[in-house]
Amino acid sequence: MDKLEKYSSTIQKILQEYAQFSQDKDIETELVFDTIRHHYQIVNVGWKNDNWIYGCILHLDIKNDKVWIQHNGTEMEIGEELVKQGVPKSDIVIGFHSPFKRQFTEYAVN
Repeated sequence: MDKLEKYSSTIQKILQEYAQFSQDKDIETELVFDTIRHHYQIVNVGWKNDNWIYGCILHLDIKNDKVWIQHNGTEMEIGEELVKQGVPKSDIVIGFHSPFKRQFTEYAVN
């Protein structure tokens, strides 16, 4: 399995496991996997009382052979989960941090 396939499979596994913990029966938790362009998301959709609920919970991309964490609306340390699954920190970019701030993390700058 090449690096791109491995990272794609790893991301999908982590997101599928996380999505199983959805506890609100009124809100649908959707897994959105674009395996051609390598965008992966968990999105909540539905009605709660009279309020429309829609929001991205997690968003990861694979760009230039690196996993980019674009959004993390959870308490889970998604970077650490990726590392546990064999993705080196040098191949993980915290995309929601500015390029300047990334240099102070344990992860890749870009």
